[in-house]
Amino acid sequence: MNSKLKGGKGFLFVFVYIFIGVISGILLSANLKINPEITAETKEIKTSSDYATAGFETIENSFVKIAEEVGPAVVSITTVQTKKVGRQRNFSQSPFGGNDFFNKFFGDYFGSMPEREYKQSGLGSGVIIDKRGYILTNEHVIGNADEVTVTLPDNREFKAEIMGTDPRSDLAVIKINAKNLPIARLGDSDEVKTGQWAVAIGNPFGFYLKSSEPTVTTGVISALHRQLPHDPAGNRLYIDLIQTDAAINPGNSGGPLVNLKGEVIGINVAIFSSSGGYQGLGFAIPINTAKFILNKLIKGEDIEYSWLGVTVQDVTHDLTEYFNLKSKKGAIVIKILPDSPAEKAGIKEDDIIVEYNGKKIDNYKKLINLVSHTNVGENILVKVLREGKEITLTVKTSKRPDKIAGPGEPIDKFSNNWKGIETAGIDTETAKKFGYLEGKGVIVVKVEKGSGGYWAGIKTGDAIYSINKQSVNSVDDFNKVTKSIKRGETAFIRTNRGYITLKSND
Repeated sequence: MNSKLKGGKGFLFVFVYIFIGVISGILLSANLKINPEITAETKEIKTSSDYATAGFETIENSFVKIAEEVGPAVVSITTVQTKKVGRQRNFSQSPFGGNDFFNKFFGDYFGSMPEREYKQSGLGSGVIIDKRGYILTNEHVIGNADEVTVTLPDNREFKAEIMGTDPRSDLAVIKINAKNLPIARLGDSDEVKTGQWAVAIGNPFGFYLKSSEPTVTTGVISALHRQLPHDPAGNRLYIDLIQTDAAINPGNSGGPLVNLKGEVIGINVAIFSSSGGYQGLGFAIPINTAKFILNKLIKGEDIEYSWLGVTVQDVTHDLTEYFNLKSKKGAIVIKILPDSPAEKAGIKEDDIIVEYNGKKIDNYKKLINLVSHTNVGENILVKVLREGKEITLTVKTSKRPDKIAGPGEPIDKFSNNWKGIETAGIDTETAKKFGYLEGKGVIVVKVEKGSGGYWAGIKTGDAIYSINKQSVNSVDDFNKVTKSIKRGETAFIRTNRGYITLKSND
C-alpha cells in the first residue's frame, strides 16, 4: 500500500513540474512578444553598410550624369604655329679653310641660306559656353597660333576664330561657326569649399589616342587660393587657383573643372609635376575670374586691370607683435610706387590694409584678387591700420602699367659687414632691371653663409629700404642704422621682397 502511494506521488510531482514549465513558457513568450512576424521585421532593418552602398551609388550616378551632360560640351583644340628659322651658309669647308675674310666675302656674295619654315603643333581642350559657338579655353593653348581647329566629341571639325585673349589671367575665347551646340553651365567658384567632389574633363593625349571623346577624372577640391610662381616674363599671374587631385594631364589645359551639380567652377590650367606627368596636384582658374572678363573677351576688347601701386605682404606673427596687432589678418604695405593711386590717396608705407571696398582682407592674395576685379577708374574705400588707428581712404584706381620700374642712385662704397650682410648703393641700370624704388635703398651684394642675415633669409640681390622704420637710402644710412641696433635686439628689415625679421645675439 505504501509503495503504491509513493509511486503515485512521484508521478504527480512530475506532472506538476511539466505543467508549471508549460505555463511559464507561455507567459514568457507573451511577455517578450516573440512571434514569427516580428522576427521577419528585424531582418528588414538596414545596416550602415547598406546606407554606404546607397551613398556610393548616388555619387556614382552623379559622375555618370556629369559625363553625359557636360562631356558633349568639352572640345579638343589643336593649333598650328608657323615659325621661320634663318640659316647662315658655312664656308668653313671651302678650299680656303675657315678664314674669316673669305667666309665674309663668300657670305656677302652668295648671301645667307633662305629661311626655313616649320610648323609647330599644340594640343589643348576647351568648353562651349554659348550655343552660338563661343568656347572658353586657356590663352597659352591658342596664343600665337596661326591655325586653330576644334574637334567636337562627335568627331565634327571646325576652324576656329580667336575672339579675345588675356595673357595675365591665361584665358581666351574662340568661336566656331556652328549652331545649337551643347553648352556647359557656369557655376559660382566663390561657393567652392575644400573637400568637395570635383570632376576634370578634357582631351589629354587626344591626338595620340585618335579619339575626340573627352576624358573624365574625379577627385576632390584639395585646397583654395593657391599661388604658382610668377611668370618671369611678367605676363601671367596665378594667385587664386583652385587645387584638385582630380587627374589633369597634358592636353587637359582649357577644359572645365566641374562640381557634382554639373556646373563649371574652374578652367584647368596646370599640373604640378617634376616629370611632366600627373603626380596628384592640378590647378584651375576660378570660373568667376573668367566671368569678370568674359564679355570683353567675346567682343575682342583689351582687358584692363586696376592697380593701387603698392607692394604688400602678409602679416606674420612677428609683425603682429611688432605693430601690436590683434590678429594676423590684413596686408602690410612695404612699398608705394611714385604717382600711383595709393600715393595720391594718402596710403603710406607700414599701413596695414584690412578692408577693401567693404570686404575684409585676410591676406595679400585676397587684396590682389579684389583689386584685379575692380573696374579701372572706380573709387574704392580702403580701410587701413596706421599706428593702431583705423583710417578710411578713398582710392581712385587706374590702369595697371605694362612695366613698373624706377631708377636708383649711383653706386657708391660698400657698407660695413653687419650680421654677415654687405650692401652697396643701387645704380640706375640695376634699378631699371629689377624695378627697385627710385633713389631709395641699398642692394645686398654679399651674405655670409651661416651668419645671422643668412638664417634670417636675406639674399644677394635684395634691396633694403628700411630697418626698424628708419629709412636706408645709402650705404652711410645702412652703417648708421645698424650700429644703433643693440645686442640681442630684433631688427625688422623692409626689403623689396617684404619684411624680414632678424633675431640674433651676435
